[in-house]
Amino acid sequence: MHFTGTIWRPPYEAESLLLEVTAGCSWHRCKFCTLYNDLPFPFRMSPLEDIKADLTEAQMLANTPFGKLGEQLLGRPVRIRRRAYLTGGNPFVLRCERLLDIARLLRTYFPQCTTIGTFARVTDISAKSDKELQQLKEAGYDGLTIGVETGDAAALTFMDKGYGPEEILAQCRRLDKVGISYYFMYLTGISGAGKGVDGAAVSAELFNRLHPKMIGTSMLTIFPDSKLYREIQAGNWVEPGEQEKLREVRTLVDKLTIPTAFAALGASNAVSFYGKLPLEKERLLFELDRAIQLYSEEDLQAYRHQLPHL
Repeated sequence: MHFTGTIWRPPYEAESLLLEVTAGCSWHRCKFCTLYNDLPFPFRMSPLEDIKADLTEAQMLANTPFGKLGEQLLGRPVRIRRRAYLTGGNPFVLRCERLLDIARLLRTYFPQCTTIGTFARVTDISAKSDKELQQLKEAGYDGLTIGVETGDAAALTFMDKGYGPEEILAQCRRLDKVGISYYFMYLTGISGAGKGVDGAAVSAELFNRLHPKMIGTSMLTIFPDSKLYREIQAGNWVEPGEQEKLREVRTLVDKLTIPTAFAALGASNAVSFYGKLPLEKERLLFELDRAIQLYSEEDLQAYRHQLPHL
């Protein structure tokens, strides 16, 4: 398979067929991000020949005794034949026709594949017309993972995300209109020291006007090769403490009123949890309160500092 560098995928795409169609991120400017610093280039689109070769290899593996054994061990058909996840920082940036070509290739090699997921930036959605979004929906694109990070306008501007809360609202409503579901990634700590609770409150206010299938939270972890690290060294930004980050997550859960799943499943989270809102809100709040009481700032800092990468 033509995989380039570290391959990132959401936890809930563990059983999907991972197919590289881009490498790196087309934006590559967010101050906190180091995910693609190991690449010799910021962004690259995979040649169709590489994609075809990878699909051929995946098809062969799925039909081997190893693939059949996977189904037996799981006790159910493996989703590799039903869902594909396109890897890279934001493959949804590709032109509509290119994405449709990839969907047609997937159907050729995996006829049972019914849905296609991908990471997407808000600006990737705005670059497509309503007609194109409808075409992509009909081609199977669904369950986009969008790193909105926050609804805090000041934080989005400082971190150089390239869009604000208004764009998040407008573009996700366009996805709602055509029926493309989406997941939000929320970055706890992005508002800075002393501002996390307020950032969570305005984020919840924004998210409550939309229909994310899930809101997943990651804890901000700052690495020396990030632009944000240099901002901290220059005295332009102060990192929040770990206890404050947990209180921020608690505020977000408490103020969300929409039906959605809420999860902290990635390695950046010292405390992992998952639940459905609003049904399991009280349980989630209880678990967060217990974590805040149980783990000291020193314990949480020790966890944060031992992370070699996200």
